[in-house]
Amino acid sequence: MADIIIRTGKENMDVKMIHRFLTEDSYWAKGISYKLVDNALTNSFCIGAFINGDQVGFGRVITDYYTFGWFADFFVLPQYRGQGISKELLSHLLKQPWSKRLRRQMLNTSDAHTLYKQFGFTDIANPAYLLEIYKPTIHLEYNEED
Repeated sequence: MADIIIRTGKENMDVKMIHRFLTEDSYWAKGISYKLVDNALTNSFCIGAFINGDQVGFGRVITDYYTFGWFADFFVLPQYRGQGISKELLSHLLKQPWSKRLRRQMLNTSDAHTLYKQFGFTDIANPAYLLEIYKPTIHLEYNEED
């Protein structure tokens, strides 16, 4: 396997590839617009995995950098899965000084519990304390003018 290079910052991400994966292949953001993805990345801490200059993995954290971080849109392209790329992304991210001081880090996943638990994520300690407004298809209603 070629060396995995980890880069951070939206300016280093292949936004077109990220959008294509999210809109076509993800179970959580099918049909999402390019503009919405682009704006979301602008307002997030972005991290990517690259092999031979091509982006093969991505994730982002929506954070205030001091108390809370929501991990979102993590993926590795199918042909690169099983090579430890997700672990490289998470290891790099969790070593960031700002990440170490966050009181709470959260995420949502339907299929990667085992991966995230290796990095200290656990089931919600007090689920009765959490509330949400859940609109799973709101991205399909996003107005490009907004």
